[in-house]
Amino acid sequence: MSSADLLVKFNGLPEDLRKQVVDFIDALLKRAPKPEHPKKRPIGLMKGKIRMADDFDEPLEDMRPYME
Repeated sequence: MSSADLLVKFNGLPEDLRKQVVDFIDALLKRAPKPEHPKKRPIGLMKGKIRMADDFDEPLEDMRPYME
């Protein structure tokens, strides 16, 4: 059943039954397991392992013909 089908059915309910459906959904969400947060990596873990070339910002030789 798609979300659109559920929405059509929900909108077709009387107001008091809509409230019961919302209450039931809230109860289900309270019982649902909470997602685990990923463990944070320590700051500086890759220090000294990544190097950037001194000419990083310089144009590439392959692009010279397009820049003239």
